[in-house]
Amino acid sequence: MSHLPPGPLMIDIAGTALTDLDRERLQHPLVGGVILFSRNYADPAQLTALTAEIHALRPLLIAVDHEGGRVQRFRDGFTRLPPMRAIGQAYDRDATAGLSAARDVGYVLAAELRSRGVDYSFTPVLDLDYGPSRVIGDRAFHRDPAAVVALAGALGEGLREGGMGTCGKHFPGHGYVIPDSHVELPVDERQLADMADDLRPYRELPLDGVMAAHVIYSCFDCNTAVFSNRWIDYLRNDVKFDGVVFTDDLSMAGAGVVGDMLARVRTAYAAGCDMLLVCNAPDAVGQVLDGWQPEIDPARSARVQQLLEAAPAPDWATLQALPRYLAALATVCGLTG
Repeated sequence: MSHLPPGPLMIDIAGTALTDLDRERLQHPLVGGVILFSRNYADPAQLTALTAEIHALRPLLIAVDHEGGRVQRFRDGFTRLPPMRAIGQAYDRDATAGLSAARDVGYVLAAELRSRGVDYSFTPVLDLDYGPSRVIGDRAFHRDPAAVVALAGALGEGLREGGMGTCGKHFPGHGYVIPDSHVELPVDERQLADMADDLRPYRELPLDGVMAAHVIYSCFDCNTAVFSNRWIDYLRNDVKFDGVVFTDDLSMAGAGVVGDMLARVRTAYAAGCDMLLVCNAPDAVGQVLDGWQPEIDPARSARVQQLLEAAPAPDWATLQALPRYLAALATVCGLTG
């Protein structure tokens, strides 16, 4: 096994098993993580074998978008998780029960993934549910920032109990703009003072990671938050966040504002992002690995390394017998019907 420190790139792989090209790229010193998608999943046994092979190459952070609702990459063989809005609605009916449900969902989410070798999920969504967004919608807990803080905090407690860190997204807030940054470049015209509600969860929650948004906030910068040293400095120095800053996927249309993929990784790293996601663009990954020669910041590698240092997780068979898991599972099933 290679003992290189984690590099600043998180890349994807082609299918349900590693190819020779995958193995070569995952051992490149610029790579520090792998993001998995539905195309990388066939069944729980296959996923366990795949993550074991990746981890045997070197200590890479294996991550996935596994929030619940419509954003859940692994379905058959995993518990179907509710959209976060359903937890917010439970909270409105009974705050104590809603917080308990959030904790249980976080625990089931993390424990199931960890038992199959996945280290990290990009969750919770901290965007506020303003209503018209084409991409957030029921992925958000609530419109009220106090409710988002409470529910995301409880979900985070469950994640940590299941052996996983948290990742708040999409900083500084994607819920207000209507366009979907996967296919368009949203612009938020509000003043910074008008974004206080959106920023509140980042100020009040103990987050291990934050994912920056492909949204331009014209009050602050002409670049998206991912490419803005002003926004990353604000996150570090005003919000006082000291964990890992992830970019959203640099292949998304909203990232095209600065040019080709080499320009995107260079700009995001210069802005202060720790880990740069290059997904669904295998040719661009090759371009970056061949053409980017950054001066690696050891402090950033150390932050990523901390996400890899979670306690060992029980395997699937052990997990299925744990009373805590069975009780949480009953709660989650009650939320999803």
